[in-house]
Amino acid sequence: MRFVTVEKEGNIFYGLVDETLTEILDLAKASHAMGMATPLPSTLLQCLELGETFVENVLEIKEWINKQDETSSYVYKISDITLLAPIPRPLKNILCVGKNYKDHVLEMGNEADIPEHIMIFTKAPTTVIGHDTSIPLHAGVTSQLDYEGELAIVIGKKGTGISEEEAMDYVFGYSILNDITARDLQTKHKQFFLGKSLDGSCPMGPVLVHKSAFTNPQNVLLSTRINGELRQQASTELMIFSLPEIISTLSKGMTLEPGDIIATGTPAGVGKGFNPPKFLKRGDVIEISIDGIGSLRNIVE
Repeated sequence: MRFVTVEKEGNIFYGLVDETLTEILDLAKASHAMGMATPLPSTLLQCLELGETFVENVLEIKEWINKQDETSSYVYKISDITLLAPIPRPLKNILCVGKNYKDHVLEMGNEADIPEHIMIFTKAPTTVIGHDTSIPLHAGVTSQLDYEGELAIVIGKKGTGISEEEAMDYVFGYSILNDITARDLQTKHKQFFLGKSLDGSCPMGPVLVHKSAFTNPQNVLLSTRINGELRQQASTELMIFSLPEIISTLSKGMTLEPGDIIATGTPAGVGKGFNPPKFLKRGDVIEISIDGIGSLRNIVE
């Protein structure tokens, strides 16, 4: 199952899409039409709070739709809508793992910088934008805007003190995330938050893939291209800290909740890692692809 949040003629709704991203099924509208005892809520974030009941409801809706002769009231062409981020406005900061691929650590520093413990920073909710949405260059604020292609986890069940063995049970699904970063602000302020939290600096999407359709997240290929040039390419199996370890560590004394987003780190090939650096400029097209999810594309303006 692949979920999206979209806008059509000023109306924002979520739905289910096919693998080719050609059609979207308006789930909430269909749940009302079929007379579901408790129709689905109005946002995907609210659906995640329903837990497994949401998935069961989606399967019921799919079965009902397949029996209908006329579906035009619930199914739209992707070409007729605007894709937003799956969760357009998270309730919390996005949780981000830094320095989680050895080669990226080395391109930014040396062996001494390889972390012994997970490094965490956050991005503000106002950073989130969707597929094909423009990334602001922020020329008056930074001259070193950079890209970071990442696999994102979306939590689907509330939990604290989660063990590594049970960690993946708390995942709802996965998406693609671009951790846009102002490198000069990082250096200037001696921390990550400001350099990571410029408006529009967290493109995410285009879809949220349920974990049932993305069964091996720790061994998928991630690639980033800038204007067609391959810059990043690595398997998620190269992470220093695994997905279960990330989830477990974050949950020690801090409650994870449905809709929480975790960015799992970026591999080598970021702009700052080149000599001379290849920072983003106006008109650059960034395309991040992850096998089994698709491609997230944005342009810098």
